Amino acid sequence: MHRSNIRSTTPAGILVFAFGARATVALSATLAALILAMMSPPAHAQADSGRTIRIIVPFAPAGSSDTLARILQAPLQQQLKQTIIIENRAGAGTNIGTAEAARAEPDGNTLLLTSSAFVVNPALYVKIPYDPMVDFVPIAALPVAPNIFATNPDNGIKSLAALIARAKANGGLNYSSPGNGTTPQLTMELFKLKAGLDITNIPYNGGGPATAALLGGTVDILSTALPGAQAQVRAGKMTGIALTTTKRWVNLPDVPTFTELGFPDITLTTEHFLLAPKGTPPEVIARLTQAVLAVLAQEETKARVLEAGYDPAGGGPDLAKQWIMRDVPFYKDLVANAKIPQIQ
Repeated sequence: MHRSNIRSTTPAGILVFAFGARATVALSATLAALILAMMSPPAHAQADSGRTIRIIVPFAPAGSSDTLARILQAPLQQQLKQTIIIENRAGAGTNIGTAEAARAEPDGNTLLLTSSAFVVNPALYVKIPYDPMVDFVPIAALPVAPNIFATNPDNGIKSLAALIARAKANGGLNYSSPGNGTTPQLTMELFKLKAGLDITNIPYNGGGPATAALLGGTVDILSTALPGAQAQVRAGKMTGIALTTTKRWVNLPDVPTFTELGFPDITLTTEHFLLAPKGTPPEVIARLTQAVLAVLAQEETKARVLEAGYDPAGGGPDLAKQWIMRDVPFYKDLVANAKIPQIQ
């Protein structure tokens, strides 16, 4: 049988020798598949627009991070043409959910939407299961929320002055916070330091449970991000006694600021970040960033964000990285100066 040697050069520069017509056809099909595989990026590097995006929120429902995630969920789905689900993974001061997100496949289909706890925890815990500078890639800096002190109308504490007087006279007061390492907790700890008070922290796994504790009379005071409390304050179910804004909040004009009450240093806000696991390809990050910024620019989104208790400000990865680089050392200094013991 006659064998004819056929030499060809593929686009990839591969030399091929085939023998006979059938062998040539079979080999060509195999070779074509091989070339396509070599020329395509790895599966984990592609943004699979057909897959569901999972956004992990490391808090219980109804807190500031969870509320913001659910405000952004529907418009982001429209922008990305993908289904988005919100998964609450509360516990250990956000460390459980954050660690889960850090270990996820870096394909853009598992993201983390978290608060300032992300940059506080390195100072507050002896050891955490992630490095905020290394283990995540920023997608966007999201709207921030002021923090608020609120009381139950039935406990007789109607103002910050009344809180100070009660704490100094009787002691034994406690407060609920969304968890150790959250800026509401640090706001109260900073206030205690400035006012010379002793008030016990009762940490919860998010703003929702912390707010429920106050409404149920379990604690004396609530320190939380505004989105989890604004509706109850406006409805008269809670009394807002101080806000960390520099001027009075448009939707709560009767609630004074810490600054006007003589505490100008108490201006901490709860920041929010959208992050992806390290190794997520730049083109995937760019696609997600473009979608988030488009949603934040929508007038309807701005209105909903403001109404819920956030400052609509936000930005891209560079701003998020700037916040992270600034805040990690800031909170390390604050935790040390306030003599807050580290958590094992």
